[in-house]
Parts: sequence; structure tokens; C-alpha cells
Amino acid sequence: MKFKIVVDSSSNLTNSYIKDEQVGFQVVPLTLRVDGIDYIDDENLDVKQLLTSLHKAKSKPTSSCPAPSLFAESYSEAEYVFCFTISRKLSGCFNSAFVGGMDKKDSKIHVVDSKATSGNLILLVDKTYQLIKQGLSYDEICEQIDEYNKQLNLLFILDSFDMLVKNGRMSKIVAFVASSLSIKPLCIADDGEIKIDKKVRTINAAIKALVSEIANLMVGKDISSKTCIVTCLEGDEIGPKVKQLIEETYNFKEVKLFYHRGLCAFYALEGGVIVSF
Repeated sequence: MKFKIVVDSSSNLTNSYIKDEQVGFQVVPLTLRVDGIDYIDDENLDVKQLLTSLHKAKSKPTSSCPAPSLFAESYSEAEYVFCFTISRKLSGCFNSAFVGGMDKKDSKIHVVDSKATSGNLILLVDKTYQLIKQGLSYDEICEQIDEYNKQLNLLFILDSFDMLVKNGRMSKIVAFVASSLSIKPLCIADDGEIKIDKKVRTINAAIKALVSEIANLMVGKDISSKTCIVTCLEGDEIGPKVKQLIEETYNFKEVKLFYHRGLCAFYALEGGVIVSF
């Protein structure tokens, strides 16, 4: 196998996402621990069962990144590997993925910190696959992917910040302000960190603010050539609502809806929606 794309499970993808004999694809799963039970974030995970256990948890639930050896395994049998991870400021995945490739002398491995999660990783995977199929060289793909990554944006709204705060993924002060004022803040991924972009009072106002903010972030850019990814918990109404409003407001090439797998469900919980473009 000449090319392989590797991504961690914060992408909400499974191993069947790309089926191509010439281009390998693999998702390396994170682990979620709830009351002493480990839930591996792969295609066999029952997300509803995970959330049920999470809400009943008596001790602090935690998440952990894959060991370097798991990433090293995923790099096998490929001459050129492109690996995308959740922001290094939110997880140790990037470091683990980098260390996992240090001894792979027979392969060239490009590990990329997405500085985000969820849909941003999907966009990076799709772009990389497209460039590979265009016949570009490894170095050309690396250069274009790094530039593409700089252009990506992520916005999100959550109904609860509990898990982000408990696991140190978000400032307690920022989360306290949000909860004490009973607001539904619009948040943004800013250089790999979670920051509040706007403070609004209701979930409907947060949705409108999110859709409006897309215009501010895309000033001077050709939206018609770009894809937008909306992710939410399967069964939640907010994701499809956001997707429809984006489609009615902008002329993106495509707006796709994906459902949260383990890690994103673990942190975003019910009512959380993430938009990447």
C-alpha cells in the first residue's frame, strides 16, 4: 500500500469511511472510562449506553488518548502516511501519534495537529484523499494539507459544559460565567483552545449567532467551493436544524451531517452541535 490516512476517533469516523484498495484508512480509538469501565471509541461502541452510564457515574469520568504503539500499528504497510489528530491543547493524541511514527524508518509519516476536532478532521481526511487521487506527490500533499488546515474553522454550542470543565478542557471561570448567567454561549476553536465567541440567552439565539458568525469568518472567501460539516448526537433535533439554516443562508458546495461517536458524545453530551468549514 502506497498511501494511508490515519485519524483519531474524535473525528466521529469509523474504519469503513474510505474503501479503496490503493488508499488505506484507519481510525485509532481513544478510551473513555466511566466508573471503572473502559469504553473503546470504535465502531462497536454503543453511544447511548455510554451516555446512560455517564449520567449515572459516581466518580469522575475520564478520557485517554491511544498509546503510541496503536498509532505505530496503524502506520504499518504504507509508504506514505497522513495522520490527523484532535488539538494537542485538548489531548495527548498528537504527541502519541508523533512518537508512534519515530521508529518507522521505511515510511514517511506526516502528523497534523488539527487544532480542533470533529468535522475539521473529516474535512482534512476528505481533502487528503482528494489530493492523493489527483496524483500529487507526498511533499505536495503535505504542503497543501498544512495550508488547508490553517483555513479551517470550528464553531459549537453546548447545552452543558460539565464534561469539558471536569476534565480540564475548558476554563472553569469561563464555564462558571456561562452557567451563572444562564446563557448559551457560542464557542470557537481558537488556535486549538476553546473560547467563548458570543454570549446569548437562548439556544435559538445561539443557533442564529452561529450561522451569522460563519459570514464573519468567511469574508472574501468563495463559500461555493467549500464543504460544511455539522455534527451532533443522533436523535437530537438541533443538528438537522442548524444544517437546514446553513443551507438556507449560504451557498456551500455541500453541507453534511454526521453523528457523534464516543469522544464527541462524551464531551458535547445531548444538545451539543459542532460546525466545521
